[in-house]
Amino acid sequence: MVKNLERIYYAEDEDDIRFIAKMALETFGGFIVDANESGVGIVENAKVFKPDIFLLDVMMPDVDGVAAFNALAGSPELKSIPVVFMTAKVRPDELATFREMGVSDVIAKPFDPKDLAANLINIWKQLDE
Repeated sequence: MVKNLERIYYAEDEDDIRFIAKMALETFGGFIVDANESGVGIVENAKVFKPDIFLLDVMMPDVDGVAAFNALAGSPELKSIPVVFMTAKVRPDELATFREMGVSDVIAKPFDPKDLAANLINIWKQLDE
């Protein structure tokens, strides 16, 4: 059994969505969340924060979720930490591309704030199976 999910590094450029998701994850999941507005500096920030999982928006300015994922994959200390994308891009071909990249799972937007923590916990548990 893997350790409990406690620390989430979250990147989302939309202020309202970032606020709601962070609040939902902290309130309903009891998680410690480092919420960021983009993938800029993700490797350096994550080395300090030491997350259990990454939750990344796909479409962000400057450094989007795919570029952030690639930066993490290039870091020996961070490449084994699961990455979950949160996106409205959920066509079957898009999901297949994300999975081929090595993304652990995808949470569709719009999301229900009440279910976000439970969805992430379920993804975390499936990683251990």
